[in-house]
Amino acid sequence: MLQTFLLAMTPLGELRLAIPVAILTDGLPWYQAFLASIVGNMVPILFLVPALERISLFLLSFPNPLGRLLEWRTQRLRLSQGRRFQRYGPLALAIFVGIPLPLTGAWTGVLVAWAFHMRPRVSIPYIALGVLIAGGIVTGLTMSGLQLSLFLAGR
Repeated sequence: MLQTFLLAMTPLGELRLAIPVAILTDGLPWYQAFLASIVGNMVPILFLVPALERISLFLLSFPNPLGRLLEWRTQRLRLSQGRRFQRYGPLALAIFVGIPLPLTGAWTGVLVAWAFHMRPRVSIPYIALGVLIAGGIVTGLTMSGLQLSLFLAGR
């Protein structure tokens, strides 16, 4: 369960990787995998959301590759998601984080919240809602795939 928690904290894996690994490799029950992944995914977010403003000021204060990457990704997010955020407000953040596709997780949600100047007390609950949605989708797909493979193996 600790491995699931730690895997869910990573920016590349998040719960999209942690849940299937926990269920299919580690043999955890779906509800334990779901809970450990949700909590693990949210722990870094609670620190990143309030800290990103200071981190970004530091990274953008002098020429460096991370600062350029941050600027590039922020501009891409504003261009690709700007209309949605104007229309749906913070709910767009939950939807963005809740879609379990690459580069749409909680870590990117922190960057989106920062790019659209959302306050932490607004953005954190919407990121958490998105994490719950994504966790439900990934858990459902993992369990469905597992059941289908067991069914087909029994034929």
